[in-house]
Amino acid sequence: MKIRKFVRIYYNKVIESIAFYPALIAIGFLLLSFLMITFDFSEAGKEFKSGLSWLSLKDASTARSIISTVAAAIISLTVFSFSMVMIVLNQAASQMSNRVLNSMIENRFQQMILGFYIGTIVYALFLLSTIRDIESGILVPALSIYVLILMTVIDIFLFIYFLDYVTQTVKYETVIDRVCHQTKKMMVKEFRGLNENFATWEGHPYTEIVVKNSGYFQNFNRTALLQLSKDKNFFISFQRNFGSYLLKGTVVLRVYCAARLDKEIQESIANSIEFFPGQPIDVNADYGFGQLTEIALRALSPGINDPGTAVISLHALSGLLQYRMYCKMPSLLDDDENTPRIYIGSSTFLDMFERCIVPIWRYGKEDQYVQKAMLEMILQLKECDTQVMYTALYNDWIVIITKQMKNSEIF
Repeated sequence: MKIRKFVRIYYNKVIESIAFYPALIAIGFLLLSFLMITFDFSEAGKEFKSGLSWLSLKDASTARSIISTVAAAIISLTVFSFSMVMIVLNQAASQMSNRVLNSMIENRFQQMILGFYIGTIVYALFLLSTIRDIESGILVPALSIYVLILMTVIDIFLFIYFLDYVTQTVKYETVIDRVCHQTKKMMVKEFRGLNENFATWEGHPYTEIVVKNSGYFQNFNRTALLQLSKDKNFFISFQRNFGSYLLKGTVVLRVYCAARLDKEIQESIANSIEFFPGQPIDVNADYGFGQLTEIALRALSPGINDPGTAVISLHALSGLLQYRMYCKMPSLLDDDENTPRIYIGSSTFLDMFERCIVPIWRYGKEDQYVQKAMLEMILQLKECDTQVMYTALYNDWIVIITKQMKNSEIF
């Protein structure tokens, strides 16, 4: 169980790394170079080159010069591109939030471009080692060298596009839209309707599982825990929400079972729980709300003083809150026989409203731009509340905002 947990956690870290796609693409280019050289030196390759006189490249020194020049140029291009990415990440961290860096690092498009650069370098270096000085020129891989030249031309055009792309990714609108999109995608994937009935297990005997080491409670192995609870016929109730920071010895869950759990089963349950740092939105949609709130608060800080960005974040939050109004994470997980086995607590609409909107209002209530945007957002959320679940909340906030606007002598 410990090995599987270790593999699962570090597998996620690897695939989310900025080097993951470049490494895969570089391996692909290495295989391509091997196949091209094999074809170049094969009888079919020789026959193919003999029919195309312009493909004949018999001078080994010329071939080496071409490959060396290309390799050196693409290395410089790669270093410059990586430097641009680092500058963009540093700017985003200083002006928005450190938490948004994950969404920028995980951008697959820029990883693929960097991977193409590195792959071209790997292809060129492998090609350079195969050139031999002979009179017939057979051992000069002409076809492979012309493919390398084509790759170089593609790299140049990719670099031109990459310059424009990187400058766009650091814009506030782009970052906010990306975080909002990832959060909405996670909610659509995981969230369900609010209506959910289940029998309470309160009053039944239970065993408490405590945290072995302090850390952020991020997730758990659902497949393994559902199967274990089915086999041993018990019900699990998590006492903490995802994203909570738990100290060593804190109770994280209760296992309701008529029979006493032995140490091995308790160990298996404890090992299925995942603790790791960071705020990945694809694990917990609440992190997306928090990141948008941080961007707004940072924009409202005296050092930046950019209420326009705060309003953009506020608009993104209002769209997410509208979806959150009638949806949340499922409280119960069923086994393959549709028997409820695991209860998971999750934040509610009111929790997220208080966690996100209240701090933004406290920081920006003196700004007229923020006041107007906040009032418009509250009015639209009230209009979307067709089931009249939060009318009292909206009415209270309309009074608060209107009073503040009058005190600011807008009217």
